[in-house]
Amino acid sequence: MNETVNTLIGIRREDKNEWEKRVPLIPTHVRELIQSHSLEIWIQPSSLRIFPDSDYIREGARVEENLSPCSIIFAVKEIPLKFFEKEKVYIFFSHTTKGQPYNMPMLKRMIDLNCTLIDYEKILDEKGQRLLFFGKQAGQAGMIDTLWALGKRLVRQGKENPFSLIKQAYLYKSLVEAKEEIEKVGWQIYKSGLDSALVPLVCGFAGYGHVSQGAQEIFNLLRFEEILPERIVDFVEKKKYSADKVYKVVFKEKHMVEPVSSDQKFELQDYYDNPKKYKSVFESYLPFLTILVNCIYWSPQYPRFVTKKILKNLWEAPSYPSLKVIGDISCDVEGSVECTVRSTTPGNPVYVYDPIEEKAFDGFEGRGVVVMAIDNLPAEISLESSIFFSNALKPSVTAIARENYSGRFADCSLPGSIRKAVILYRGEFTPDYQYMKNFIK
Repeated sequence: MNETVNTLIGIRREDKNEWEKRVPLIPTHVRELIQSHSLEIWIQPSSLRIFPDSDYIREGARVEENLSPCSIIFAVKEIPLKFFEKEKVYIFFSHTTKGQPYNMPMLKRMIDLNCTLIDYEKILDEKGQRLLFFGKQAGQAGMIDTLWALGKRLVRQGKENPFSLIKQAYLYKSLVEAKEEIEKVGWQIYKSGLDSALVPLVCGFAGYGHVSQGAQEIFNLLRFEEILPERIVDFVEKKKYSADKVYKVVFKEKHMVEPVSSDQKFELQDYYDNPKKYKSVFESYLPFLTILVNCIYWSPQYPRFVTKKILKNLWEAPSYPSLKVIGDISCDVEGSVECTVRSTTPGNPVYVYDPIEEKAFDGFEGRGVVVMAIDNLPAEISLESSIFFSNALKPSVTAIARENYSGRFADCSLPGSIRKAVILYRGEFTPDYQYMKNFIK
């Protein structure tokens, strides 16, 4: 027997930038929620959204510019200050839990209006794993753009190469089309081989989570061989490679850091708990990489893996470095990859970082390494990203809609996974997020 929930839900139009076309709930899932749970769903009109307004109307939603009658609002990205209304419930990626300065006015506005904030990023299962994310899609789009950047860089350096056939992710009609083209590139490498100046072409993946898995899914469409990190020096120096394939190396924490103290052994949990007891050793791998794809979660207490100093040393060495492109999918500005000096957009996706001058120049020209650091990569494959996310979100919508937000947080009956994600409840920080009071000035 279907449970009836009489709640008016709104879906906000995404307008952070011209590239953001994603939706939290796709039209077919909206229909299922309306029919199975008697929800009424309104959606703001949009000319950019990956699904047109007509798709939502056909599935039973109501298109309305004004969402004021809605008590619960779903979105994807941050929401402008003027949109918030008193005592409403908002569910979106707020990017506030680290005290991000650019979003503190938004958080303060929600506090002043006694709003409730549920953050997708904090919806976790019993093992503490995220249930709602775009990591895989970020990896997929990021790898496509990284291979595209490699092709463009090589052409600018006068090297014809099969990667020049690849387009940016957002220019493909679908992810399927992009994959088919990359498979063709792999076949061309197998048939004709790569230019000797590009051999061996080694792509290093920093990290092995959802982002890395998405990126590797794209790279694996090429004809490839995987090399273990501990074998890479011997592999390159003894020339065990060929021109008719590419190579990948996946780096885990144990490969990238070591204890500062020589009498201590690497322990993963100890590294997480005491990162200052460890130092990066990633410098030893960089001379052997053509591409570095950064997929690793990073925060300031952890060591940087690619510093400006390391890159300067690499470019001052007698032999010209192999490293052509860094696809920084994680995109922490001056974070684990310090030469990510700014984020980029699909319209201006790369710059060349000159390690000698320590300056960045838009485009593909100049001395140094090309850096791709687009900060909203999943938006480049909006269709696949929206379908994936909506599938994960749909089971939680009814519980969010059913909750009575007029009582105390201690008495709320939200499922544990969602309850963990309530940052503000009626304008007050919940127990797990009391530390965030320090961010509000």
